[in-house]
Amino acid sequence: MTDASKEHDRPEPPIAGDETAALLGSLERQRATFAWKCGGLDADGLRARVGVSSITLGGLLKHLANVEDTHFARLLLGRGPGAPWDAVDWDAEPDWEWQSAADDTPEQLMTLWQEAADRSRAVVAKALTEAGPEQLGRYTTADGRSPNLRRILIDMIEEYARHIGHADLIRESVDGLVGE
Repeated sequence: MTDASKEHDRPEPPIAGDETAALLGSLERQRATFAWKCGGLDADGLRARVGVSSITLGGLLKHLANVEDTHFARLLLGRGPGAPWDAVDWDAEPDWEWQSAADDTPEQLMTLWQEAADRSRAVVAKALTEAGPEQLGRYTTADGRSPNLRRILIDMIEEYARHIGHADLIRESVDGLVGE
């Protein structure tokens, strides 16, 4: 087994930063860890599975690209996502991002995810020039509530943390890579 945790340099949130810096720093650390877990693999590595689970690293890349694009677009901006998500019949193919990832190259998957994360960074940066993390998103629940940016960022951190656990197991099964 390879212990590459010493080789991987993750960005750290500020040790005593303000709320916004801590949230953004934590999200960037999660993104960097996820990128490291998925990086440097060929198509077979991105299609590998553990046990009976259908989760793959390629599927995680495409899923998290979807979450990045839809989360901030829908919850913060109140709009629908762009391509490729807007062309999917989600009722007919609810697991489209997971299934279709097997047809994409490693480069396509990594680019899709990186570009989605970049769009999210831009949306959040723009929002933060207008107000702080307490600002409400434009999405409204059925009971009339709207999430604030703080909640959206926390949910995104949680989504990454959850899926990094999956990525840890899959990546270790592919080539023995372990570590944070």
